[in-house]
Amino acid sequence: NFKGKKFWFFTVIISMMLPGQIILVPQYIIFSKLQWVNTFLPLTVPSFFGSAFFTFLIMQFFRGIPYDLDEAAKLDGCNTFQIYYKILLPLIKPALITAGIFQFYWSWDDFMSPLIYLSKPDLFTASVALRMFSDPTAQNDWGAMFAMSVLSLIPPITVFFIFQKYIVEGISTSGMKA
Repeated sequence: NFKGKKFWFFTVIISMMLPGQIILVPQYIIFSKLQWVNTFLPLTVPSFFGSAFFTFLIMQFFRGIPYDLDEAAKLDGCNTFQIYYKILLPLIKPALITAGIFQFYWSWDDFMSPLIYLSKPDLFTASVALRMFSDPTAQNDWGAMFAMSVLSLIPPITVFFIFQKYIVEGISTSGMKA
């Protein structure tokens, strides 16, 4: 608990309601000034700072953890960092893995950001490269397009099968009180 907690929570909730197109132009200007355009940095670096959805998801996990665990750890002599690292972090592991998987899916599936920030064909992501395969002025190579579509599905399907247990656990226990 801290002063202004409700204000910051409200700010996070409001930012979840903003469409991504609102921040598109300011974000492009910032990345252009940083000379990140035509690199993978605008596609990867913002992902490490999280989004409002993941903040909300992880906060719901923290709300489901009884405060008695913190008090018991304090009685045992743990400081704040030890409580977080040894007790809370292992308990929110499903939420962290779920957030990572969702971020991977959303980044893999993103079409707009690579289209805006990347202009060199050798840097195109799978979704942009698939779109470039189709040419409305000529005959499309449907066989190559479908083959590339199937190949582009392999990484997300692999991630799903490897982390399926954490996805189900993370979604099913988010927001539940203990």
